[in-house]
Order: sequence, then C-alpha cells, then structure tokens
Amino acid sequence: MLVPIGLQEEETTSLDLEQKQKEATKAATSSQWAELFSLFKSLVIFFGIAFMLRASVVEAFKIPSSSMEPTLQIGDHILVNKLSYGVRLPFKLTTAFDFRVPKRGDVVVFTLPDDPESLEIDEAETNIIKRVMGLPGDKIEVRGTQIFINDELYDHDSDYAIWVRGGHMNFGPIKVPEGRVLLLGDNRDQSKDSRYWDDPFLEIPRIKGRAFIIYWNWPSPLDRIFHIIS
Repeated sequence: MLVPIGLQEEETTSLDLEQKQKEATKAATSSQWAELFSLFKSLVIFFGIAFMLRASVVEAFKIPSSSMEPTLQIGDHILVNKLSYGVRLPFKLTTAFDFRVPKRGDVVVFTLPDDPESLEIDEAETNIIKRVMGLPGDKIEVRGTQIFINDELYDHDSDYAIWVRGGHMNFGPIKVPEGRVLLLGDNRDQSKDSRYWDDPFLEIPRIKGRAFIIYWNWPSPLDRIFHIIS
C-alpha cells in the first residue's frame, strides 16, 4: 500500500520527536543520579573528615558535674585538643604515639581502665576530666587543704582549687611511677579523683587531650564563652 508523501513525513517527524523526548528524559534522569551521587560522595568525604578531626584533633565535651568548679561549671561546653600529648587513632582507647608529657596544672580528659568489680559501669568508655597534679617521679601528699609536692608546699593550688568542707581526708605521701600521673578535681572535697581510685595513678596514654576553651554555656554569663581554661 502506498502512503502519501506528506503523511509519511509527519509520521517520521513524530517518531523523531518521541525519540528525542525519550533521550532527553534519559539524560535528565542520568543527570539527577549523577548529582545525587556527587552529593552523597561529598557528604561521605565531609563526615569522614569530621570523624577524623573528632577522633584525632579536637573533640567537644559537656561538663556534667561540679567536680571541677570553679574552673568548669555544670553545663560548660568545652573543646579538647587531642594532639596535646600524642597522636590518637579512631577506635583506640590510648594514644598511638606519645610525644609530650602533661604539665602540672593541665586540665585533661581521660578514661580509666575498666574495673571488673563494677560491671554496671564501663569506665573504659566514660570520659573524666581532672587536673594533673602529680608528674612521674613526684612525691605527693595531701594534708587537710594543703598539697605537698616533693615535701614542699604547693603554693599555686589556691589559683584554681576550692575546699568546700575544709579538706576532709589526707592522702599520701605517695610517689608517682614513671609513665603515669596523679589527678585531682578543682572542687577538692567534691571530686572522686586519684585519692579514691584503687590505683591512684593514670597511664599517660589514656589521656585523650587537654581542655583549652569553653565555647558555650547557657545561661552562664557571656564572659564565660570563649574563656581559655587554665
């Protein structure tokens, strides 16, 4: 059967338009998937970088108790420099490489070795914040509200410590072993620190880092925001 020339051209044009529409739809779909994949890849990279920074460089914490008052108050949001004493790797409870020993007076975040007698609490996953007072080789003694280091009164203790009950327990004298430190809370009579642990000394690699700044607290006075921790 013969088809008129005009009708044949119309059918051909119609088929071409339909084919072009299909190709355009396919191209648009491919472009959308490409954009979604690019967005997903960017998010993966972003969260990967954020995770590595949190694990190895800086991490945020919130203060839950009064054990470090007046230096740190309940609700303070702080940043911890995790490169202060060594390099930490993700999923590791200790530093992979230590290059600096903490200084006396540093405020640090750390975890304790898990205590098998306290099954209800996993200390190895609990972050604790205290102040370094005893360094390797130091002889430490607490008498009332006074701290003696190597048999000499530590005069700088009043710069940050308070004794709300006038010092209710004595401690020591005791010598800090190599590779370990002794830690106290600034709110001395309200802090469960080295004086109360079965092993009063903390291995330095368990220190996550040094707290260096308060970046937020509400409704505390605004002058606490961006306050440097010392």
